[in-house]
Order: sequence, then C-alpha cells, then structure tokens
Amino acid sequence: MMDRHRLSNVVITVFSLSLVACLSPDLVSAQLKRNYYANTCPNVESIVRNAVTQKFQQTFITVPGTLRLFFHDCFVNGCDASVIIASTPNNQAEKDHPDNLSLAGDGFDTVIKAKADVDAVASCRNKVSCADILAMAARDVIALAGGPSYAVELGRLDGLSSTASSVNGRLPKPSFNLNQLNAIFAANGLSQTDMIALSGAHTVGFSHCNRFANRIYNFSPQNPIDPTLNRAYASQLQSMCPRVVNPTIAINMDPTTPRTFDNVYFQNLVTGKGLFTSDQVLFTDSRSKPTVNAWASNSQAFQNAFVAAMTKLGRVGVKTGRNGNIRRDCGAFN
Repeated sequence: MMDRHRLSNVVITVFSLSLVACLSPDLVSAQLKRNYYANTCPNVESIVRNAVTQKFQQTFITVPGTLRLFFHDCFVNGCDASVIIASTPNNQAEKDHPDNLSLAGDGFDTVIKAKADVDAVASCRNKVSCADILAMAARDVIALAGGPSYAVELGRLDGLSSTASSVNGRLPKPSFNLNQLNAIFAANGLSQTDMIALSGAHTVGFSHCNRFANRIYNFSPQNPIDPTLNRAYASQLQSMCPRVVNPTIAINMDPTTPRTFDNVYFQNLVTGKGLFTSDQVLFTDSRSKPTVNAWASNSQAFQNAFVAAMTKLGRVGVKTGRNGNIRRDCGAFN
C-alpha cells in the first residue's frame, strides 16, 4: 500500500501537470520577450528596420503586403512563417490556397531580404527565425506609413508544416457579418475590440475588384447597389471597376488617405465608405458602432488599441521547443 508521503507527492505531481495543461496557451506568450536576441544578435531590430525601409522606398505595396502576410500567417496555425513556405511537387503549401493567392509578392520579398541581411552578420546567422523577422517587419511598415511604433515580443520558432488544406475556414471573408468576424477572431483569442482595431489596417490596404463587386452591381434583386454604401463612392467604384475589369486592377481601401496609417478608415465607415461588407458592418451593427465612432474622433485611442491587438495577434500559436526551428531559407523547410 502507498504511504501517505508518496501519495501526497503523486497528488501534487498530477495537480502540477494539470495546471501546466491549463496554463500552456499563456506559457507560449511568457516565452516571448522583447529583448530575446540581446545576446545572440543584438542589432537584429535595426538590421530588419533598414531592410524594410529600403524595400519601402522601392514600393509602398511593402506596407499592406507585409501587414497582410503577418495576419494571414498568424491566423493559420499561428505566427510561424508557414505562409512563406513554397509548394513542392509533394506538398501544396499555405501560400497556394485560393485565399492566399492575392498576397502581394512584395510582402514575401520584404521578409526574405531582411532575413538575408540578418544572416549576413556572422554572429546572427541562423539565429533569428523568419517568424520573428515577419513580426518585426510588420511593426516597421506601420511606422513607415505614419502609424505607431512599438516594442515587438520575440522568440518564435518557424513552423514545421505548411499545407493549403490547413487554410480552409481560417481567414475572414469580405462578405462576413459581425458574428462571423467575432467568431473567427475569438478562435484566435482576439476580442471584438481587437478585431475592429486590426480591421483598421485597411487604412493602407488595397483590393481587387472581384472582392467587392457584388456591393456595386448585384447586391440583391431589390438593391443592385448595397444600400449601406455611400452613393457617390459607389459611382466612383463603378468607374474604377467596370463589370468587365482587368483582374490585376487594385483599389485603395481608404479613398481619402490611402498611403497613411491613420484613423481615417473609421471616419470613412461613418460616411458609408467602407469597401468590404466586413468593413461597413462595423459601423452598421450597433454592437461595434460605438467603437468606430470613438476611434473616428480619437486617433490616439485607435493607435493604442491597434498596438495592443497586434501584440496579442503576435502571440497566436507560437512554436517553441521541438515544435519549430530556425529556417535557413524562409521559403523552404530545413
């Protein structure tokens, strides 16, 4: 028979294991820290920032391209740079799923160039993950476009898997209503406030016409044009996106200040100039409308909420230990 001392040890051990199981999602973020590379690659942030700045000077698409890449990466199996992996004859990777085909090449290029610059420093070579470089680059493009800068938590490893099938149902669609948006963000531990803040990144976004054509041509039998859409803006969109349109044509999501990261996105929603259904619904649904109104009139409040939401997004599904590694080439597994 087990003595009382051994029994209490077993009970404590079992309790400890169950506690770890309960806490494990938070342990991931506890392993991320701001100065993670202080001893291995102390200048990593300035190396990445310089590479991103160079790319930004070549094309503004660096901004929305890199931001969207980070978002699409984190929402599919976590922030692990799995979206950057190229397909092979034996594996169709995330980037080739239909929902990812519109990711701008300039976003991928930004990370690959920054990785090359980091690895060009002998002490940094193969020490910094592609996942962390993407997180830093996302922060840097926001600042370059006039938005807030913030300290990025680091210490993610790169993922060991990337499949197109894993993307199914993980990304929000332009047609989503508030319930659908809240559900898909909640699945990643993000609140309605986080969702509205991250939607604000559309202030520097662009879209192809097919993503919103239903709102300007065939919304419903009664209303060919979505009645929540500003009429003058709808006419403008029709002239830029005729029914038969070149699929490469891209439209700014913020018609007012498309190259500045600001709160004008929310001011546009108030006047019916949200490009997607999933944008405009933030104003038309009474549950999210007060937040839109608040941020339309208070830029600092939006920026604070955006930084908080980006930090939470950066903690989603982080890989540590045996669940990841540091890729030598961001586009291929080691």
